[in-house]
Amino acid sequence: MRRSSCLTLSKPRCPDTRIVATGDRESDVYEVFVAERPAGVDWLVRAAWDRRTAHPEQYLWDTVTATAPMGETELQVPAQRNTAKRTACLTVRSTPVQLRAPKRASPGLGAVEVFAIHALETYPPAGVEPLEWMLLSSVPTITLEHAIERLCWYARRWTIESWHRVLKSGCSIEKRQFGNLDRFVRSTALFAVIAWRIMYATLLGRADPDLSCEVLLQPDEWRALYSRANRTSKPPPQTPSLSEVMLWIAKLGGYLNRKHDHPPGPTVMWRGFLVLHEITEMYRIFRKDE
Repeated sequence: MRRSSCLTLSKPRCPDTRIVATGDRESDVYEVFVAERPAGVDWLVRAAWDRRTAHPEQYLWDTVTATAPMGETELQVPAQRNTAKRTACLTVRSTPVQLRAPKRASPGLGAVEVFAIHALETYPPAGVEPLEWMLLSSVPTITLEHAIERLCWYARRWTIESWHRVLKSGCSIEKRQFGNLDRFVRSTALFAVIAWRIMYATLLGRADPDLSCEVLLQPDEWRALYSRANRTSKPPPQTPSLSEVMLWIAKLGGYLNRKHDHPPGPTVMWRGFLVLHEITEMYRIFRKDE
C-alpha cells in the first residue's frame, strides 16, 4: 500500500509516464483494489486469497480456471537449490472478474472489477511442483498479448526488488536523516542512480561477460582496480574483460569465489564499488607526478 501511495504522489512529476505498482502476494489487499487513483496509475498484484466473486463459480480460482485457455507461453525458470534451470511451458487464461468485498474489509466497500491473469505450468518435471501464478490487475487485459505482457511485468519484479534492496541495504536510504522533503528527494534521486549502476553492473556482467570493462568503468577505475587486484603498479596495455573486473570488484566487497559459491550479488558489488572509489582516488593522486 505504501509503494502504491508513493507512485500516486509521483504521477504529477511524470505526467506522460504510465505507472504500474507491482506487488507480490503480501500486496493482495482489497482496500488497494478499490482505492482511488489518478489516470495513468495502475497496479498488478499476485493473488494470495481465493476471494469471493460475483460469478456462478463463487470463488476466484474456480472463476478463472472455468474460462477457456487463451494460449501458451514459455518462461525461463532459474536454477533453485534442488532444481536445475528449465524452460516452463505455461497455459495462460485471462478474464475480467467481479470481486466481492471480504467480510473483514473496511465498512462501506463495494464490489470491484479487476482483470485476472492465470498461468499454470503444463508439463512440469517429475517431482517438481508446477509453476502457477494468479495475477490481478487494474490494467485492462483482454488478449493473449496483454496477458503475456502482464506476466512479463511480474517476472521483472525480482529485479526491481533487488534494486530496492541495494537502495536500502547498500545506500542505507531508510537510515538517512533529512530535515525536509526537498533534501530527501534530491538524495533519493542520487542514490537511485547509484543503485541502478550496481544493478546494471551485476546483470551485465552475467549476461555478456566478454565485453570490454570500459562499458562500465573509466580507464582510471579499471587501471586502479587491476593494480590492486594484481599487486602491481603497471596496468596492462590491453583492457580487461567485464568478467575479470566484476570478479575483482566482488572480491573487494568480500566475495570469496569458492567453487560452489553463487555469482556475486548486488550487496557484495555495492561494497566492492565503495572500495573501488577509494582505490581510484588514491591511484589518481599517486599518478599526478608522472
